[in-house]
Amino acid sequence: MLSASTALVWLVLFAVLFAVPGLIYARRSQDKLDDFLVARNSQSSTATLLTLLATTLGTWILFGPAQAATWGGIGAITGYALGALVPRLIMIPLGNRIRSLMPEGHTLTEFVLGRYGRAMYAFVLVIMIFYMFISLTAGLTAIAQMVALLAPVPLWLTATIVMGATLLYTLYGGLRVTIFTDRLQMLIIIPFLVVLIGFGWKTIGGFAPALQGLQEKAPHLLNPLNINGLKSGLTFFIAVVLTGLFYQGTWQRIFAARDNKVIRNGFILSGLLSFPIIFIMGLFGLAFVGLDLPGDGSVALFSVLLADAPLWFAIGLLPFGLALIMSSADSTISGLSSIFVVDIHRLLPTLSNQKLLLLSRWLIILLSVPVLIAAAQGYSILYLFLLADLLCCAAAFPVFFGFYSARYQSYNAALSTLGGLSAGLLMFPAPGAPTTYLLESFLLASLVPVAISLTLLLLPNKKHFDFSVLAQRVRNFQG
Repeated sequence: MLSASTALVWLVLFAVLFAVPGLIYARRSQDKLDDFLVARNSQSSTATLLTLLATTLGTWILFGPAQAATWGGIGAITGYALGALVPRLIMIPLGNRIRSLMPEGHTLTEFVLGRYGRAMYAFVLVIMIFYMFISLTAGLTAIAQMVALLAPVPLWLTATIVMGATLLYTLYGGLRVTIFTDRLQMLIIIPFLVVLIGFGWKTIGGFAPALQGLQEKAPHLLNPLNINGLKSGLTFFIAVVLTGLFYQGTWQRIFAARDNKVIRNGFILSGLLSFPIIFIMGLFGLAFVGLDLPGDGSVALFSVLLADAPLWFAIGLLPFGLALIMSSADSTISGLSSIFVVDIHRLLPTLSNQKLLLLSRWLIILLSVPVLIAAAQGYSILYLFLLADLLCCAAAFPVFFGFYSARYQSYNAALSTLGGLSAGLLMFPAPGAPTTYLLESFLLASLVPVAISLTLLLLPNKKHFDFSVLAQRVRNFQG
């Protein structure tokens, strides 16, 4: 559709146009380290809404929902969309709670260490970093594959251009610049989403032809009560909801919000807006099946859109895709920065703020090398995503029950997490194996910790955790 040279010129141009405003903003807004990490109490409801929505709408929305629809139908789409909505609602009380317990906090790992000790802290630290690594790799893989559908550009070259531009302004400016660029990127994302949906509707000739094809070829995909669709939807729902609670980019925005009212407004609206967007993206997968289009379900949306796409639309996909990946990738990079700074300080308490920041930047640059190598292969990393999801599911109840229960002890949290992880892994599919019992695996990982936790709480125990100590265990990076 495009030549490699033309696509590269446009790709570099749009990447520069997204990176330069962030660099200019960062130069004009040289903040202290604490502002670099969480931009504390600085963001309005509108800014919080836009940055949360930009973080949610990564390049995965062009691939995941449509692909899920091709084998799970309406049930899978609904579960996917609800999985993006519900974590936003759950984060409202959790966010208010952590702000009251740790007003100067930065990361979820700070809470876990202070509340439960080193064992749970190490586990949560590993799963958060692992999940963000996988998320960053998946986003770069998606944008590289999208560009490859438009022009014969090597995957590694697209991934390197995008990663380089994103690292440039994110490592320089931190969270405040990330939030600023999110607002700019939303000026591209929302209008082009409207264009994309309208263009897709015109391309398929309305939904009637696709609906007729579905009724003839795959009527089960239209049945919201189909057992396979329900199982797929519930699996996506559990995995996405509980994993979303461990994303550091979201916790940064909790601390960045001006007050609890901003948290409530921003998180509710971003969740409500993300639901229809993801649901509509999933409908492209149904259109792909109904129209019996050639190709693989993993690129169902592009099979629908690119059949007779004009040049302007193909070029427009480049800034749209870049805005999607950079708005989510910069949040992941910023989240990793905050975790590295806080936890490096724990290991090297005498290190100055400037050296902490410099060391964290180099660690992220080093981490970007395996990310780029993995993204350049074009692998499907769904299995690693599912594994990261399972780890989060096992830790979810133990970590967040401790936000409120003073009777809940460290040994209870550790044993409950271990029990949930063991039970979930028993039924978790091996690489390349059928995912027949994937839902059962997630249910066990999520519910076994609840059963163990509540059972251990029945044992007599007079010891209660003093929540007031949490605020004292957080380092202030204002200096």
